[in-house]
Amino acid sequence: MIKPYDKEDILQILQMPDEEFRGTVMAEAKRIHREQNDNTLRAVAMLGFDNICKNQCLYCGMRAGNNTIQRYRIDSATVVKSAQAAYRLGFRRIFLISGEDPKYGFDNLLTMTEQVKKVGFWISMACGEFSLDQYRALHEAGVDEYVLKFETSNPQTFDRLKPNTTFAKRMKCIEWVRESGMQLASGNIVDYPGQTLEEQAEDILLMKKLQISWAPVIPYLPAKNTPLAQEGGRGSLEKNLKEIAILRIMMPGINITAQQPGENSAQGLADEEGNLNALEAGANMLFADMLPDTLAKNFSVVDNRITLGLEHIQKMAGLSGMKIEY
Repeated sequence: MIKPYDKEDILQILQMPDEEFRGTVMAEAKRIHREQNDNTLRAVAMLGFDNICKNQCLYCGMRAGNNTIQRYRIDSATVVKSAQAAYRLGFRRIFLISGEDPKYGFDNLLTMTEQVKKVGFWISMACGEFSLDQYRALHEAGVDEYVLKFETSNPQTFDRLKPNTTFAKRMKCIEWVRESGMQLASGNIVDYPGQTLEEQAEDILLMKKLQISWAPVIPYLPAKNTPLAQEGGRGSLEKNLKEIAILRIMMPGINITAQQPGENSAQGLADEEGNLNALEAGANMLFADMLPDTLAKNFSVVDNRITLGLEHIQKMAGLSGMKIEY
């Protein structure tokens, strides 16, 4: 059995024939999660409360230059009501996510966080880059974990894909998240157009170095009206499964996104086959979208971002033989 502790180990797994991978590394990753984490499936309520973004990221459907989606901004009082509804359904963890919208108001973020915390939630948040003092304020208001993906460990590629910031600034913000006292969730885009296996291996090693709490990794999914969609199609599902398994073996206790696509792209991130494959590779986290359907289709970081609700999570738990932890 290959233990992916260094770059050469990781590259060997990334290049391994799929059948061999599934019978060895993937099976080992599932064994680790079953034995060390009690084979739990973590259910999280998710609320994309604002899809307005000032950035022009080349891969994101919510980029400022995309005029084909309906923009919305949900006020903090309505977010709190949605959180209360999620709590009544049984959820105890919530993921609050938005575009980088300067007009939402940082004070409104703090008010929202304080009120959602009072409901009784463990809070993850993703709202982009802030200062160290602002990250500290978010932590004091109740944010337990902050999601700030580095997307790629290649500085030149990062700067091209995200022209409104730089790799150096992103890594400084990541450092500030950790310094603030919040847990850090971070990760990469798997198999975006032009990514090499060497770069993917470096991405995995960076996640290990950063001591992440959650790996929100998915394969590259082209979004309409984005520049990167002109450069290539969907990232490899197998490369993504291999990354999930490697991360589980390298960092047994972290959370890993199981909301993954399958062969049928129309099913989005709620594809049963894609989700079950990810769970078999060691992933453990699924989300229930708390947005009404009329808004959910416009929170379009990627196309067909379908996540469904609690019923889907319960079905995946039943099919995979896992125990739900709310």
